Amino acid sequence: MSGESDVMVVAGILALLYRITPSAVGEGPAGTATRNYVAEDREGRRWFVKAYPRGTELEAERRALALGEAARAAGAPVPAVRQTVKGEMIASADGLSVSVTEYIADAETAEGGLSGGRWDAVGGAVGRLHRALASHPVGPPRPVAAREVCDVERAGRRLEELLARWATVPPAPGGFAAWCAQTARQRLAALPEVAARLEALPVALTAQVVHGDLASPNLLMRGEGVAAVIDFRPPGHRSAVWELGRIVLDPRTVLARPDEWIPGLARAVGAYRVANPELATEELLAVPRVAAGYMACSVYPLSQPLEDPASVTPALEAYGRARHEAAGVLWERLEEAEEVLRDVLR
Repeated sequence: MSGESDVMVVAGILALLYRITPSAVGEGPAGTATRNYVAEDREGRRWFVKAYPRGTELEAERRALALGEAARAAGAPVPAVRQTVKGEMIASADGLSVSVTEYIADAETAEGGLSGGRWDAVGGAVGRLHRALASHPVGPPRPVAAREVCDVERAGRRLEELLARWATVPPAPGGFAAWCAQTARQRLAALPEVAARLEALPVALTAQVVHGDLASPNLLMRGEGVAAVIDFRPPGHRSAVWELGRIVLDPRTVLARPDEWIPGLARAVGAYRVANPELATEELLAVPRVAAGYMACSVYPLSQPLEDPASVTPALEAYGRARHEAAGVLWERLEEAEEVLRDVLR
């Protein structure tokens, strides 16, 4: 369908299945895999409409929406899901499947990085979110081996596979694929040192139900406060400190604020501990080491030119290069960051 006909279908779904009479429907913020719209009803209330592409596993999306609703019920700043007249979270009609949530006005994503009071606000918000989700019906928190969070052996296998494929079909010189191949070789060569530095991690880390995709595009800020957390993944157990580090040590934050990210990290982790005192101090001390180790063991987005060439955009290229550079910065200043955290967590 064309963009114009999609808008008409969305308007019809809202009126028929949601009892929302739209006065206007327009394109919304771009999604990674979805097409998004913003609708305004006759009372002036705005709604965020997410249209899923064909082939989307809608049951998984329903579980993700339900997880967000559970977090919202526990007090997390999550936009409310609007259910259909039949009480469903996702509606389908005319070949289009959509979900509808309240629109968060006057907010921006955290993609510009953290600064000022945002460090405390984000750390506290993640702490409250994790504390709320720790009692989710999927299951209580449980220990997992640190090597499962930063899996050096798996990284080695994946990097070797990528390099073997590039050996068969060498990438064109000078492009992003060539950079990915070169970086993959560097990552593979560095894995023994990474493994040695990860020996300092606690033997086990706490895994629990978490957001699952808590990246900067999914965190909406208003001023120095957290306006909303969006786009949950279906409930599953992952490391709590991995998720905390993923958002507060976003590559763009680390690179844009070389003099601020260590004291900012300390403020965020301190605020997290106040909001969620259940997580052990030794785990909170591990936030930067887990973040650096996870990036060193990840093949994303180095694998994208081979596995999903259509996903390679200028934005992805910039993020891939920034992620690699930020991982280097984290390793270089790791002991300094940990020492500052020790002072805060005493």
